[in-house]
Amino acid sequence: MVHNLKQCRVVIQKAVAAGARAVFFPEASDYIGSSPAESLSLCKPVSESPFVLGLQEDARKYSLPISVGVHEPSDDPKSKRIKNNLLWIDEKGQIARRYQKLHMFDIELDGVPKIKESDFVEPGNKILPPFDSVIGKIGEAICFDLRFPEIALSLKRQGADIILYPSAFTVPTGKAHWMPLLRARAIECQTYIIAAAQVGPHTEKRTSYGHSVVIDPWGEVVGELGGEKKDEPEMLLASIDPERIAHARRQIPLPRRT
Repeated sequence: MVHNLKQCRVVIQKAVAAGARAVFFPEASDYIGSSPAESLSLCKPVSESPFVLGLQEDARKYSLPISVGVHEPSDDPKSKRIKNNLLWIDEKGQIARRYQKLHMFDIELDGVPKIKESDFVEPGNKILPPFDSVIGKIGEAICFDLRFPEIALSLKRQGADIILYPSAFTVPTGKAHWMPLLRARAIECQTYIIAAAQVGPHTEKRTSYGHSVVIDPWGEVVGELGGEKKDEPEMLLASIDPERIAHARRQIPLPRRT
């Protein structure tokens, strides 16, 4: 976690220098364990997490809101599972939002070790309403939630301008579905999509696809990073234009019948 905090701080420095108004990190930015037991042992409350405390300090220092995926302990002290959460740290360094991932990544892919997230992560049960931010009204989801358009459509109905999908996609699923799914969510919801993604190997068994991307409400890619891990973390700088949202919705009105 100490190493990951240093990496995140490199991105924050780049963001501050570029004049960014908010920063978005991937799912599980604090750590990705090599086993359920290790994931459980590494998990700490945010009040004791050097990783989260460090980001809160930077948010205060630079008056810069930060969205970041982390692990948090279950509310049940006897539980052997943890939470996969997305935090919104406001410009005062306070944790203002906490979204808990709804859908667990339980799959068996050809040529990839079996992954069963539900063995050590407990699913959330709420779609949180979008919230106001310096760049627009933001709705939140995490990684595997991307495959369930009901979440995005609910957030759109509630007025989202931007939907977040911080992720740690596997390489096979990333190559097959990452960009088509993200573009579909942008087009059908007529919102910006911000998908900050883990990249490269984490353990002997786990590698992430990368390709962090921002997509506009017309489905066009505003900017994209690559799929290779670099010595220094990369940053994608993108502008969110409210007029692009309004224009897309004027061009193709979507009066949904329910």
